[in-house]
Amino acid sequence: MNLRYILTGGPGAGKSTLLQALSDAGIATQPESGRAIIREQQQQGGNALPWADRLAFAMRMLERDIDGWKVHENATAPVLFDRGIPDSLGYLQLCGLDAPPRMTNAVRDCRYAPRVFFAPPWRDIYRQDDERRQSWDEAAATARVMLRLYRACGYQVVMVPPLTAAARARWLRARLITG
Repeated sequence: MNLRYILTGGPGAGKSTLLQALSDAGIATQPESGRAIIREQQQQGGNALPWADRLAFAMRMLERDIDGWKVHENATAPVLFDRGIPDSLGYLQLCGLDAPPRMTNAVRDCRYAPRVFFAPPWRDIYRQDDERRQSWDEAAATARVMLRLYRACGYQVVMVPPLTAAARARWLRARLITG
């Protein structure tokens, strides 16, 4: 049974906060690769950044997400991923860039659980920071692309309600446990 679940959506929709609450409650999680890559590239003076070399950034996300997917291949309990391999493809679509075959093959071959949890844009909690430079409009556009993409990839998208982090964690945990 595939117990690798994705939590996705646009930037600033509360995904990382929700993942932290679930991790605190004992649910295994896999962190978002994009923010980690941005931090690393900024520290190293690299250009694999969403505001510099977008394709290089997407390919680094892809490789890191494939590694995370493989690590949890034999999971015996639910693992919740902060974004998944298809997010890299969605990012390139958003940028108007063609996806390399390695990416489209990974999206096809590295499948997650059939249900994907989607955190919709939430203006009240959206904040920009050193790693999240998108405007509100860009964040909402990203969410629309991700929603379309996950549905096109054959996943059942389950919308996460706009609740406090603790209430969202209880809501999502109940859906992981009960299937």
